[in-house]
Amino acid sequence: MRINKYLNDKRFCSRRETNRLIAAGRITVNGVAVDGSRMVEREDVVLLDGAPLPENRDKPVYLALNKPAGITCTAAKQVEGNIIDYVNYPARIFAVGRLDKASEGLILLTNDGQIVNQMMRSEHEHEKEYVVTVDKPLTAEFLAAMSGGVEILGVRSKPCEVYGMEKEVFRIILTQGLNLQIRRMCKALGYRVLRLERIRIMNITLDGLERGQWRQLGGEELRLLLARLS
Repeated sequence: MRINKYLNDKRFCSRRETNRLIAAGRITVNGVAVDGSRMVEREDVVLLDGAPLPENRDKPVYLALNKPAGITCTAAKQVEGNIIDYVNYPARIFAVGRLDKASEGLILLTNDGQIVNQMMRSEHEHEKEYVVTVDKPLTAEFLAAMSGGVEILGVRSKPCEVYGMEKEVFRIILTQGLNLQIRRMCKALGYRVLRLERIRIMNITLDGLERGQWRQLGGEELRLLLARLS
């Protein structure tokens, strides 16, 4: 694999710091300073400042939480009801992205900064799926407008998949994450969101998670997630 991916996988520093170390000539492979395009084999000796790479002391943590409404997606301790205090995990973690305070459903938490970088980059178009309840009956025109893109925040939202479920309930799959996107899209079309629940992020779902519960990701579920982010 490329040297920069090799170093990222070691998780002893951020991607930005990894690139700085390489540019400064502080990373050597078999005694030779390298650039980010250098390929690394298993038998190669990779050193930082002439010494073995430090190991990240924190074991990677990947959690899925079914967030209740009223919990705020922030690590700021001064915010009452912040998500970190709510989960109370015995290691430093942070939320991947956000669900606004009034919304509920799936959110991921981790101590792995690399997957956060990958998931938050809009050009990767990772799917997020929601079930939304609004204040009046759906119309064909509303569903078509939502799927075709709506003018919000000075831009047109990307086309997306929208399916009517019940009289006032629809399912939507987004590949972008504008601020309060679904609420703003509905408001622009004359609807008000009464309930918003995220039920899927990429291949991770709420299956088996009651409201307020969290679980560790592992096995094939985690392997597939990390493979899609590599």
